[in-house]
Amino acid sequence: MNKRRVTSHDVAKMAGVSRATVSYVLNNVKTVNISDKTSDLVRSAARDLGYVPDAAAQALVKRRTEIVGLVLSHAYHQHLASNVFLPQFIDGLMDIVQQHRLRLLIDTVAEQTEKDAYMNLARSKQIDGMIFFNPRLDDAEFQALVEDAMPSVVVGHVPNVDISCVDVDNAVGAYKGVKHLLELGHRRIGFIANAPDSFASAVERLQGYQEALKEYDIELDGNLIGYAKFSSQSGYDAMNHLLKTCKDATAFFIASDEVAFGAMAALRDADLSIPDDVSVVGFDDVPTAAYFNPPLTTIHIPPFEMGQNAGTLLIDLLAGRTVPGSEVILDTTLIKRNSTRAI
Repeated sequence: MNKRRVTSHDVAKMAGVSRATVSYVLNNVKTVNISDKTSDLVRSAARDLGYVPDAAAQALVKRRTEIVGLVLSHAYHQHLASNVFLPQFIDGLMDIVQQHRLRLLIDTVAEQTEKDAYMNLARSKQIDGMIFFNPRLDDAEFQALVEDAMPSVVVGHVPNVDISCVDVDNAVGAYKGVKHLLELGHRRIGFIANAPDSFASAVERLQGYQEALKEYDIELDGNLIGYAKFSSQSGYDAMNHLLKTCKDATAFFIASDEVAFGAMAALRDADLSIPDDVSVVGFDDVPTAAYFNPPLTTIHIPPFEMGQNAGTLLIDLLAGRTVPGSEVILDTTLIKRNSTRAI
């Protein structure tokens, strides 16, 4: 026979108080004057009875759902099956979300969202705050969130919008990777972006590439620049295109390991040896990069810590401990492996 579920009525009866008092105490309602003695009685009764508050009832009292949303752009979601960065990010985010006894809802929006798409998503899913992963630069919907005071965090960033963000220093990371190739003697260095130039990370990593070339007085050559779309297949296609326009390149900086894996396959199919004929540097330091053939020199970024920081920043916004517009920018590290050599 199933054991009867303990209710707030049972707690109120044991503590000798009203059910309303039980609700006020267990939901930490500060606007009601309840003595410490009464609070202790209620909490003790709830503990002794093993009372678990009903989530729906708590949400009504607190006017919160205890749910936060992670929103992916459709472009990124399309390549989720092959992506290894996002699971690590979600693992870090869940580490914080679970500590605060919240739930995480994951959803997607189309690349070109309809007006008020984010606000409609927030309201339809009844979530308290939102984290947006790698949004487009030309996405104008974020201003609506700011104006509506919806607690929101962007992983990446959106210019000219006062919204909190967590990111790595993409430009500096790319600069480190290209500088490594320059120090090895390479001067004809190709670049393949991780995504179209409507994404901030692609633009910033291209800026780092350009800055490193400028430091060595090397003129920018558009024939050496290509764009991928997150996936290995797009990297394969981008490299095949570049091999037709820049046959004299001795090295490539590829702004995503996932993209680099496809690009390296294209180099092998063109009978080019890595690193004997062409050196390659990636970006992200995904776990498989160390075991690729050859092991990939790359820029390490910390996805687990990014997830933790995004979760912490959102929770601080929900609690009023910080204001919109806060930034957390994490460092990158050059990891040297066997895909590069001096010439």
